[in-house]
Amino acid sequence: MSIRTTRRKIVRLQHGPAGERVDTLVVEEPLEIRIGGVTRQMTMRTPGHDIELVHGLLFSQGLIQGRRDVVEAYRCSGGSGSTISQGNAIDLVMAPGVDVDGRRSVVTSTSCGICGADSIQDVLDMIRGDLRDENSTFDMQMLASLPERLRAHQPVFARTGAIHAAGLFDADGTALCVREDVGRHNAVDKVIGNLLIDDRLPAGGTVLVVSGRASFDLVQKAAAAGIPVIVAVSAPSSLAVDLADRVGITLIGFARGATSNAYTHPQRIRIAG
Repeated sequence: MSIRTTRRKIVRLQHGPAGERVDTLVVEEPLEIRIGGVTRQMTMRTPGHDIELVHGLLFSQGLIQGRRDVVEAYRCSGGSGSTISQGNAIDLVMAPGVDVDGRRSVVTSTSCGICGADSIQDVLDMIRGDLRDENSTFDMQMLASLPERLRAHQPVFARTGAIHAAGLFDADGTALCVREDVGRHNAVDKVIGNLLIDDRLPAGGTVLVVSGRASFDLVQKAAAAGIPVIVAVSAPSSLAVDLADRVGITLIGFARGATSNAYTHPQRIRIAG
């Protein structure tokens, strides 16, 4: 399912007479997530790859452990509220024995926040395995080229300039999956959901590239998916660096052209000479 955009009339402000034109905007709409017909969550997102988004989000929250936890995921005919337009609801049928109510959801996004050491420990407890044992290595020049390679897979950004992207690349710099969304965390959830549905987790030997900054929740999602390296175009937060260091992720920020900053676990980076 392709990312949705819409067209709006605008007034172009400039020196001289203002002029009307039509601009392309990325769509942002709410998505209602149901389990067994019962609404569990609401999230704002850009419509497109919604099934992947739901799988990735629930996996990152620890509510599902793998592909086999979900028997079926389907788009409903409409939502439960007046603000939910037709098709903006996904319902999941869980496998027998999967107790979603008995699993604790850990919300880690900056918009919602986390509180105290107990919440951080909950996040660490959700992470499967220790990525410090992941011994894959990556060429520095290849890593530096990944933001530009990601941009080549961002058709909606090229038309709107108002959407983030996340991409998974292999050690040769080949794109394995790229997704766009108004939210960085949504784009990452779509990538992880794609991997989960295809039964490709954990994703050892890969690099997650994000078009903006690296926040705590993005590091947590990568760690849950077993991704050993994150490359961000902008800076990481202090908590993102702390978590990456603890779980064994190589975190690279300010990846722009020939230079970048390695904040944690630089031993995976091969530098010529």
